[in-house]
Amino acid sequence: MSNSIITIIKNCGLVDLETGKVVENVTIAVRDDTIAEVTDRDLSGSRVIDLDGFYIMPGLINVHNNLSLVFPFKLTNPNEPESVTVLRCYRRAYDALLAGVTCLRTVGEIHRVDIHLRNMINAGWIEGPRIIAGGKGLGVTGGHGSSFGQVEADGAEEFRKAARRELALGADHLKIFITGGIAKLEEEFGEMQMTKDEIAAVTSVARSRGTYVAAHIGGSTAIIEAAEAGVTSFEHGYIINREAAKAIKEVSGYLVPTLSVTRSEEWMRANNFEEWTIYKALSIKDRHMESIKLAISEGVTLVCGTDIPPGDLNEGINATVREIEFIKEAGLNELEAIRTATINAAKLCRMENKVGLVKPGYKADLIAVPRNPLKDIRQIERIKFVMKGGEIIRNDIRTKEI
Repeated sequence: MSNSIITIIKNCGLVDLETGKVVENVTIAVRDDTIAEVTDRDLSGSRVIDLDGFYIMPGLINVHNNLSLVFPFKLTNPNEPESVTVLRCYRRAYDALLAGVTCLRTVGEIHRVDIHLRNMINAGWIEGPRIIAGGKGLGVTGGHGSSFGQVEADGAEEFRKAARRELALGADHLKIFITGGIAKLEEEFGEMQMTKDEIAAVTSVARSRGTYVAAHIGGSTAIIEAAEAGVTSFEHGYIINREAAKAIKEVSGYLVPTLSVTRSEEWMRANNFEEWTIYKALSIKDRHMESIKLAISEGVTLVCGTDIPPGDLNEGINATVREIEFIKEAGLNELEAIRTATINAAKLCRMENKVGLVKPGYKADLIAVPRNPLKDIRQIERIKFVMKGGEIIRNDIRTKEI
């Protein structure tokens, strides 16, 4: 380690999300952008950061983001200048990073702006979170995503070509709109818009390129058909029965419940949503929560995603953190809820050997909170230190960097 520039983070507790234990008095050595060592020994380095007893854990991951949407939805313009889209998306991404969300998965963006942002961040041109980009979403003509910049297709062959194009243009995964949802008055939550053959065409393309499909999906029948057609990432799940939960479990799938969508009246009003949209969201609130509780009882793996800007405030709390708290309310304990935004999210994004844990060989994406969050989930509302790839993004702990 003597030949590299080393950052030493000392005087902190480590929240070990693999074992579910907290290790006191830990020292972490970071070489460049990677964790080099985690130990109880004193270490020396080029830079030393004293965390004054704070608890360190991996940066948060939010896997359901549409950074380019405008609120209320009717103001979204898929044909707006690309410069406008990129500035809005970058601001939202950077706000998330400041809040401790070091990694974002996007699921359908106007102008495929997420791909460009990812490339710029990775090249070091701008500072931002890690982005796992979905490019443009795919849906039927006039379907759920038709007003939000999606690629419209009809029939298996059109969907197959559209899927190939998104991956060729740099998407990391594919997003499809299978059912209706909250954003359109005339749609039903469980209404099938894509056929099973159309879904299977997209999943076959994803498999051929070593990736997967994330599906906007509201109802049980659609979930069962999507699982049979090869979908493994199920977004929303407003209405889930036991058979649908079992279908997700049987394909080793992930459920991204986005509970924030139906439980954020204050945020919706602050963003001038129309009354019918607020009513529609709240009308499914209880059924949505019951669906997620049922999925938990069947052992379905949950992952944190908000579907509202990840750096926004929801009831005065960061939206990503609030989603973790909603997931805990659904029945997970503190450890399990935090794993939805760390270990589970990293696995879904195929990054489980890079992010989501604090251990040697992993990227130095770190946050710190005042007390043990495994005893009190609300500690993650109090993030005071953020590091991404070894670079300090925020340090509000009243100690000195040596």
